[in-house]
Amino acid sequence: MNKPVRSFEDLDVFQRSYRISLEVHRESLRFPKIEQWALGDQVRRASKSIPANIAEGFGKQNVSQGEFKRFLLMAQGSADEMRVWCRYCFDLGYIDETIWKRWRDEYQELARMLNGLRSKSGRSASDRRKHSSVDP
Repeated sequence: MNKPVRSFEDLDVFQRSYRISLEVHRESLRFPKIEQWALGDQVRRASKSIPANIAEGFGKQNVSQGEFKRFLLMAQGSADEMRVWCRYCFDLGYIDETIWKRWRDEYQELARMLNGLRSKSGRSASDRRKHSSVDP
């Protein structure tokens, strides 16, 4: 049985995006000095924007379901963006292949999760039943 969602912190997608953003932040601090204000800063900002947009959108959903969806879409875009930055980090030799593949796969999964949450968001219970039922 699913636990009720009372806060953005209850969302699996928030928890996963927050966890990987911490990992990205820590790892990026090991990049060469020349990259600290370029690629390092970019990956730190893009990775943190995912959980931040989830939280901000969650807080606005009581006023507007459309705003929540908009913030989820921005988070999804940032997850896709992170896949590009991860490739740069790997190709430039700042992260190894194991980290690159883990980050790439995690950001792909986060984008999938965000898309699913956005699709479900705002539907009424009867509408959700209609879309999930299977006709015999």
